[in-house]
Amino acid sequence: MTQQTPVLPAEWAPQSAVMLTWPHMGTDWADLIDQVEPVFFEIAIEVLRREHLVVSCEDVFRLERIQKTLQEHINADKLPGRVFATPAPANDTWARDHGPITVIVDGQPRLLDFRFNAWGGKFPHEKDDALNTHLARSRLFGQTPLQAVDFVLEGGSVESDGEGTLLTTAQCLLTPTRNPGLSRAEVEQRLSDLLGFDRILWLEHGYLAGDDTDSHIDTLARFCTPSRICYVRCTDAGDEHFNELNAMERELQALRQRNGEPYELVPLPWPDAIYSEDGHRLPATYANFLLVNGAVLLPVYGVPQDDAAIEVMAQCFPEHEIVPINCRAIIEQHGSLHCLTMQIPSGVVGAS
Repeated sequence: MTQQTPVLPAEWAPQSAVMLTWPHMGTDWADLIDQVEPVFFEIAIEVLRREHLVVSCEDVFRLERIQKTLQEHINADKLPGRVFATPAPANDTWARDHGPITVIVDGQPRLLDFRFNAWGGKFPHEKDDALNTHLARSRLFGQTPLQAVDFVLEGGSVESDGEGTLLTTAQCLLTPTRNPGLSRAEVEQRLSDLLGFDRILWLEHGYLAGDDTDSHIDTLARFCTPSRICYVRCTDAGDEHFNELNAMERELQALRQRNGEPYELVPLPWPDAIYSEDGHRLPATYANFLLVNGAVLLPVYGVPQDDAAIEVMAQCFPEHEIVPINCRAIIEQHGSLHCLTMQIPSGVVGAS
């Protein structure tokens, strides 16, 4: 029997859960944990209002407190979601990139466990690379099979329209520290075989100061529907991002849908520059939002452009509730809301 072509669902497809890898004192969050943990709780509670939550933490005692706190919210507010938790070692918290990528094959979900090497070997990653195996052994993914894939790929580097088109960046996927020796054509073939894409739209430009990922697409441009893309636009000619993001905008304008029509492009506000205490610029972007069932969790940063970003997001997703979450503390470690999370499609977590 011929195997069906896999499909990588769009993020707006129905979900069973969202995955969070919780910070602990053994991570780079140690000095900021009092500021970042409330953000994790806020994300977790908003997820539980709409679906289940998969959470792991290396610190067993912290995990017990997390479960107790979340269960209190579930009971008090009668939230529909359940917490599926297990202790598991982790180097860091970026579930978008070390979490499993779920495809649908012949109508059934399959979890793909790609290799994770911390964006080309930039940081320790051995625990993160093994995390999905820990979660699967703890039955957090139910009966859904977990397939190991000998290919480095991060969830933040691929954006699916759910209909066979992939949007991505050459700077990330073709970096030789990820899959050395593979040509563009070979990378495309792997993505086609594993994720089912028959169209791959490459962006050659795009840049975000403070970003460790080599220009993940989820910081720059996102599908809102199969025909609509929102993207970051910089209109300040004096900003270091101006040339790269304007070149990216021209690339997006040249892209075509499967029917030959141009995409509807929606520019996102450009937030005021935000700097760390040591003076380096932090990667604040409104493109790093998370879609959950019926809502968009939108990162905001306490800057004047936040309100405009909420309005634009409401235009992009008119049938979703827009839930702003202040992620100023999160960008201190060079990621934002989408980077912290990985959605798990329907039929995986909590399925009978």
